[in-house]
Amino acid sequence: MDFSNMFGQLKDVQEKLKLAQEELVNVTAEADAGGGMVRATANAKKQVIKLEIDPLLCKEEDREMLQDLVIAAVNKAIAEADQKGQERLMKTTKGMMPNIPGMDFGNLG
Repeated sequence: MDFSNMFGQLKDVQEKLKLAQEELVNVTAEADAGGGMVRATANAKKQVIKLEIDPLLCKEEDREMLQDLVIAAVNKAIAEADQKGQERLMKTTKGMMPNIPGMDFGNLG
């Protein structure tokens, strides 16, 4: 078994995964609720990047600020949930993955 070749391939896969993860900001999806009265756009990194609220739902002068506040709150909640999930996974898998210098197995998700 050629370990140097195997580790080289593993490093290549890790680099490709990192590049693919960086590109997730460019993958977007849009959805609406309330018959289109609220429309959200998110990227594949689980971030809300745009929110549109129908002017009939709130005062026009409050709408832009409300949209920004909802985006900020949702993204903060997602980031905190992701962090807690990562911590839980690391705690659960502690000692199961090898500690190889230069190889970060804890950040593949």
